[in-house]
Amino acid sequence: MGQQQLLLVLLGIVVVGVAIVVAINLFRGNAIDRKREILINESHNIGSIAIAFYKKPRMMGGGGKRFTGWTIPSSLVATVNGSYTAQVSPDNIVIIGTGTEVVTDNDSIKVQTVVTADAINSIIIN
Repeated sequence: MGQQQLLLVLLGIVVVGVAIVVAINLFRGNAIDRKREILINESHNIGSIAIAFYKKPRMMGGGGKRFTGWTIPSSLVATVNGSYTAQVSPDNIVIIGTGTEVVTDNDSIKVQTVVTADAINSIIIN
């Protein structure tokens, strides 16, 4: 009877250990997904600012139907969630958001957002 109880305790410890490892992995995956969603959301906010610049006439400080001259506002270049860079051309803007969450080794979460006159589209790079 003593050996059977000892085996049951050992089995219980193994099951709890496996459950903890699975829970940690699920939590980490969920944290990465949430960080991606936050980066996409912030990129879309930056894209909305760019579209407003595009639609505003030049004499009012806008782009006059061009993205040329637009820059990311300094308060949004780096946030708690990540940093953002923009490649500006007259017809569109490509915003790259790099998250603070490291996925594997030195690879951070990256999101690419393409802003045009009437659309904002994001894809996950990493």
